[in-house]
Amino acid sequence: MAQLPKFDLEDLKRRMQAAHAALKHELGGLRTGRASASLLEPVNVEAYGQRMPLNQVATISVPEPRALSVSVWDKSMVQAVDKAIRDSNLGLSPTVEGTTLRIRIPELNEQRRKEMAKIAHKYSEDARVAVRHVRRDGLDILKKLLKEHAISEDDEKHHEAGVQKATDLAIKEIDASLAAKEKEIMQV
Repeated sequence: MAQLPKFDLEDLKRRMQAAHAALKHELGGLRTGRASASLLEPVNVEAYGQRMPLNQVATISVPEPRALSVSVWDKSMVQAVDKAIRDSNLGLSPTVEGTTLRIRIPELNEQRRKEMAKIAHKYSEDARVAVRHVRRDGLDILKKLLKEHAISEDDEKHHEAGVQKATDLAIKEIDASLAAKEKEIMQV
C-alpha cells in the first residue's frame, strides 16, 4: 500500500506566507516616486560570460531621495552595467562618471502611476492564486486521508476549516500589501 500523505497545517501556512513574501519582494521592485536600491534588483548584467545580478558587480546606494548611485567594482564592466540598466525596461537612463553611474528617478506622471498600479494588481493576483493552490493541495490531502479512512469526517471538516482560515488570513495580508503599495504609487 502506498504511503499516505501527511496533513500539516503549519506547512500550508508557511507556503502561503512564502507567496506573500514573494509578493512583497515584487512590490518592492515597483517604482514609486522615491529612489530605492531594491528598484535595481531585477537587473541582470552580462558579466564574465554569464548573466549576474547587478548587486554582484556593483554597489547600489541612495545618496538622495530622487537619485541612485551605482559604483561598479570592475572598470571594464561599466558599459555592460549601463546597458543592462537601460535595457531593463525600468525607464531609467544612467549618467556615467568614471566607475560610478548616477541615475535620476523621474517624477511619475498620472498615466505611469496607473500602469504601476495595474502591475501591482497583477502581482497580487498571482500571489492570491499561489495561496489558493496551496489551499487546494491541503484539501486534496484531506480528501485522500478521508477516502483511505485515515481520518474521520469530523476531523476532515475541522482541518478544512483551519485551511480556509489560513487562506483567508493570507489573502487579507496580500490585499493589505497591495492597498499600501497602491497608496504609495498614487501619492503625488
